[in-house]
Amino acid sequence: MRIITMLNKFYPFKSFVYLKDQLEKVEGRESYVVDIIPRKNGIVKCSLCGVACSIYDSNKQSRLFEFVPFWGMKVYLRYYMRRISCAACGVRVEKLPWAEGKNHLCKGYQIFLAQWGRRLSWKETAEVFCTSWENVFRSVRWIVTYGLTHQSLDGISAIGVDEWQYGYGHRYVTLVYQINDGIKRLLFITKDRTKESLKLFFDTLGPNKSSKLKYICTDMWRNYLDVIAERAPQALNILDRFHIVQKLNKALDKVRASESKRMAQEGYEDILKHTKYCFLKNERNLTKTQETKLAEVLQYSLKSVRAFLLKESFQLFWQYQSPYWAEWYLKKWCTRAMRSRLRPIKDFVKTIRNHQPLIMNWFKAKKAFSSGTIEGLNRKVNLVTRKSSGFRSYEVLKIAFHTMGHLPEQKLTHRFC
Repeated sequence: MRIITMLNKFYPFKSFVYLKDQLEKVEGRESYVVDIIPRKNGIVKCSLCGVACSIYDSNKQSRLFEFVPFWGMKVYLRYYMRRISCAACGVRVEKLPWAEGKNHLCKGYQIFLAQWGRRLSWKETAEVFCTSWENVFRSVRWIVTYGLTHQSLDGISAIGVDEWQYGYGHRYVTLVYQINDGIKRLLFITKDRTKESLKLFFDTLGPNKSSKLKYICTDMWRNYLDVIAERAPQALNILDRFHIVQKLNKALDKVRASESKRMAQEGYEDILKHTKYCFLKNERNLTKTQETKLAEVLQYSLKSVRAFLLKESFQLFWQYQSPYWAEWYLKKWCTRAMRSRLRPIKDFVKTIRNHQPLIMNWFKAKKAFSSGTIEGLNRKVNLVTRKSSGFRSYEVLKIAFHTMGHLPEQKLTHRFC
């Protein structure tokens, strides 16, 4: 079966037909060129408004459109462009079903490159398919632009908000995810982690859809909490165990590091050396060496031991099912922790008391939503960045992250797997 026959069968264009195919040298490289001609009775449309028009004239110079490569060989579609006379738009070039505007890549090839750009880095994709990084980037950008234009924001009841640091210095982006059961996707990304950043998301979502949000998972960043209270007051703002435990672990490590330093200055044996992860790890994740070291340290009367025991007893708080009894236990634990005379632990308790209503929302939501899902999605963001060894600019980074948005793609007569 000839290649041209396969193209006519699997990748046809209405009002156009593949005429002939041959091997030619394009830019010094042996390539496969397929000529396309318009049908005599075909409809010619305006590239701006899409209305059928009459032909104005034809270009005497052909244009090449890069197509999906065959067997490692570059493939081009060659066509002589026509201009049309549109009553609304004036004299314009005709609308082509296989390419848009001045783009020299076929739509099928752009989707092909964008799909591989999700699996490989853009540089690797360009090397494998003998094209340029810019072509891969333009393809992904075209897919993302189309997807954002046709994206559905209906049925969103649970979202997660988090910041992510990129580049050097204190440069952040605000990420908003949909975390409903059955769909986890990136909804929104913008620069900085200010109130205006999150307000921009709610402006995009609209007041009607914002009023339908039921659950919002965040960390303790005050800018986010204030905007959520203003724009979605009906939603349960959930602070879950991930960020709480993270802060408690930091407080415990401050106690351990401070005590270890003091013991070294006073000339005591540093029994707390190499105990950081003995204290911070879950018991089931400890190695045999760490278990032995921890059992040895727990025999001493140290501030670090007191802090560790408080940390372990705090874990019982998450086992409660009833919000009432969970709150009762939390208050008892906070009272005991404030009597510990450990400054980092007392600072942690103050943070807990300031955010107690939001922490209790995790129980009110039946533990169905948590920021653990958000951290998992953030890990995918890290993989996207690491795979590409970073990005040149925020605009490129934004396009790359939106590939996690499960965006709709243009429908083609054939998908190139």
